[in-house]
Amino acid sequence: MKFMVIVKADQDTEAGVMPSEELLTEMGKFNEELVKAGVLLAGEGLHPSSRGVRVRFSGKQRSVIAGPFAETKELVAGFWLIQTPSMDEAIEWIKRAPFDGGTEIEIRKLFEAEDFGAEFTPELREQEERLRAAVSEKH
Repeated sequence: MKFMVIVKADQDTEAGVMPSEELLTEMGKFNEELVKAGVLLAGEGLHPSSRGVRVRFSGKQRSVIAGPFAETKELVAGFWLIQTPSMDEAIEWIKRAPFDGGTEIEIRKLFEAEDFGAEFTPELREQEERLRAAVSEKH
């Protein structure tokens, strides 16, 4: 099972405050453990929402809204993509992340082909596999 682990933003991340050398060192150790265990697929930090935009869809209309965005607790500061046999194992890994009080992390399972049922036809499955292969070749 694949999971997206979402690290929620806070006032510091939204202000562009960079992590301390100590936290970066601890995060590096944690990420190394994830890699050695074959769990980590990807992981990145994000710039503050003041450097981002949102694209709002309304019928055929598209509008671009520049950040920063309100409700800091609803924003994302970073993420990991991990692969574990179960949600329970994903939770156990994330409990080991080197954060202190106040950090909130959300874990959500990624959809897999079988989650879509009969609507995900053999043709659509083939297209999905072809696209994934093409992306892998390019990156």
